[in-house]
Amino acid sequence: MDIAQNKAVVGEFDQLGNRGGDLSRLDVLCAPDIVNHALAPGRPSGLEGTREFLRAAHRDVHGARWLESFMVAENDLVVQFGSREHHWPGGQFRGFDIPAGRYVRDTAFAYRVTDGRIAERWAIRDDLAMLLQPGGLRPPGQAT
Repeated sequence: MDIAQNKAVVGEFDQLGNRGGDLSRLDVLCAPDIVNHALAPGRPSGLEGTREFLRAAHRDVHGARWLESFMVAENDLVVQFGSREHHWPGGQFRGFDIPAGRYVRDTAFAYRVTDGRIAERWAIRDDLAMLLQPGGLRPPGQAT
C-alpha cells in the first residue's frame, strides 16, 4: 500500500473513534492480531479489545473532535497529532473522580499499517489537561 492509502485507513479508523459508527468496519481496517498499546489493563487484547474500547466510549453520544489535526506518514507508519475536544461523562479516570464536562487536550496517535490494515496503535495524550479542566484535580494552592 502507498502512503495515501495508509492515511485513508487511519482516517476511517479515526472517524470511528471520534463519532462512533459501524464497528464491523474494524474487521477491514485492522489486522485481526492488532497490538493496541493504548488499551487499559484488563481489556482484551487485539481487535476485540479495540472494539470493546470504542463501544464503551459511546462516541455516538459523547463524540470527540479534532480542533486541529496533522497527519504525516512515511513507509508503514502514520502519525496523527493535534488538539482534541472531548466530553467526559463523569466517573473514575486513573484513580481520580472526574465530574462530567468538556475538555481539550493535545493528543498523538501513531499507527503501523501492514498490508492495508492497522497492525499497531499507540496513543500519547495529555491526561493532566483532562484531569484539570473538568475539575477532577486542582493545582496546589487553588481554592476548591
